[in-house]
Amino acid sequence: MQRLIGSVLIITATAGAGYVYGTELKKYLEKIQYLRYISGLLKGEIEYTGAPLSEVFSSVAARVKEPYRTWLAQTAGRTKSRDESGFSRIWNKCIDKYLGDLNLKTEHSVLIKELGTFLGQLDRETFNRSMQLYLNRLDLEIEKLREGLTAKKRIGGWLGIMSGIFLVVILI
Repeated sequence: MQRLIGSVLIITATAGAGYVYGTELKKYLEKIQYLRYISGLLKGEIEYTGAPLSEVFSSVAARVKEPYRTWLAQTAGRTKSRDESGFSRIWNKCIDKYLGDLNLKTEHSVLIKELGTFLGQLDRETFNRSMQLYLNRLDLEIEKLREGLTAKKRIGGWLGIMSGIFLVVILI
């Protein structure tokens, strides 16, 4: 009887681990989609108002959730005070400091940091083209993540169950 209960618990635990893996993949996709949303807000705010970057960041920060709100508010403050030499440096430091808890993959972190190079452009036409290209690249990354999500969730679930069965067979 104890072996049966232990077997069921092991299989349940490993199946749960597979489910958690799938849930984490879905949360990661949602983080990237939210960063895409923020990028669109920044682009729209700059096009519509033409305000300085510090005001744009403050305005967008009021409309987003944490930790993005803190990130944008701090970026606005540092941009306004100009403690450092260039905007790109401020942008990168704020991303590292305030979005580090998101645990973004390296390629996605670099992609978000690239946005700082486009935001610092003064020419409106160049800015619009650059931002549109950037948003298209971000959309492609989201689509790649979305395509692999279903398959990875399914594989994670089955690997969890199969590893549980394997452990039960070894232990019995």
